[in-house]
Order: sequence, then C-alpha cells, then structure tokens
Amino acid sequence: MIFDAARTAALELLSPPFRAVFIKTPGLTLLALLALWFGLTSLVEWLALPWLQTLLPGIPSWAGWLGGIIAAIALAFGMALLIAPVTAVIAGLFLDDIAEVVERTDYPGDPTGRAMPALRSLVLSMRFLGVVILGNIVALLLLLVPGVNIAAFFIVNGYLLGREFFEFAAMRFRGEEEARALRRHYAGTVFLAGLLIAAFLALPLLNLVTPLFAAAMMVHLHKAISVREVARSGYRRT
Repeated sequence: MIFDAARTAALELLSPPFRAVFIKTPGLTLLALLALWFGLTSLVEWLALPWLQTLLPGIPSWAGWLGGIIAAIALAFGMALLIAPVTAVIAGLFLDDIAEVVERTDYPGDPTGRAMPALRSLVLSMRFLGVVILGNIVALLLLLVPGVNIAAFFIVNGYLLGREFFEFAAMRFRGEEEARALRRHYAGTVFLAGLLIAAFLALPLLNLVTPLFAAAMMVHLHKAISVREVARSGYRRT
C-alpha cells in the first residue's frame, strides 16, 4: 500500500496535470530559501562584524575574510536544516491544488475533496512550521550522540512530515478530529510513509519537489486506507 502510493506519486510528478504546480512549488521554495539566506547573512554581518571590531580592534583583514567564510558555511548548514520546514509551509499553500489534480486524474469516479479555508490552511501550516523547527533542533542535538547521527533526521522528519501531509489529505474528506483519529489508528503506516518522504527530502534537488511528492503520495495512501476502512466496517456489520 505504501510503496504503491509512493510509486504512483513519483510517476505523476512530471505528468502534464502536475506541471503548473510543479513549476510554482520549487520556484517559491527556492525564493523562500534565498530570502532566508540573504536575510540571515545580512543579520550576521550587521551583528557580528561591529562586535568583532570592537573586541579585536587590531584584527587583520584576512581574519575577517576567514570569519565570513566560516559564517557562510554555518549558515549553509543551517539552511539545509530549514529545508524541511520551508517545504512544509509551501506544501500547505499548494496541497489542495495537488490533491485535486490527483483526485480528478486517478479517482474520476469519486467525489473530490473540499479545499480547506485559506486562513485555516495558513494557521495549520504555521503551527506545523514551529513543530518542525523544534523537531529539527532536537535532531541537530542528536547528531552529536554516537550511534544516532543521521537516523535522527529520518525519525524526526518521518514522523512530523508523515503526520502533517496525511492529516492535510484526510481533512479534505473528514473533520479535523476524525482525520487525527484515523492517522493515530494507522500511525505505523503513516510513519513508514513519512520515512519515504524524509528520504525524498534528503536527496539534493529532488528535495525541492518534496511537497508535490508527499501530497500526492498521501492522497493515494488516504484513499487506500479509506477503502480498507469501508471494507472493515462492512465486514463488522455482517
């Protein structure tokens, strides 16, 4: 079920119905990351350079140049950790577009889901942004623990991304509490699907289209789980 959903979503990324969203999503992600990069770089220069000149008035020019390189490397590492929350926010903006394309293309006989109100979608995306940032801070700290290292990235992001994308897909057809209950009931399945999303996120360049892949995959997964739930309910009634 999980691998079927992932395979179908991956094949759909370059299909004609996806192209409009495909262009917008990585483009906005790149713009957001560039804005963060230049903003953080300017902030570091504004805060750090005067402090260094005051503390070390005789500092040679090459030392300042070296410090700039070190700061740039540190910022680049920080930006890598921000990919997860940034892509999550971008996904929140375009999930309904992606989900509707999948539902109309692959499930033409089923009713399409209802789009979430823009304000509610933004609130959920911003709330999740804080959770993902906190989770990645924890993952960063765990990188210092021998035997944990990169596994922390996959576990933290697998859980958080799986939870968020599945609940978004489910809430097109269900209330918020029902969607959460369904996700908790299939917590293991959703977590394993989240690990695939985290693996996709870890691949250079491909990580910029993580929202497309994750949203499409979770729409397929929610459809499969819904069919299983209907079959199970019918079995219980008989």
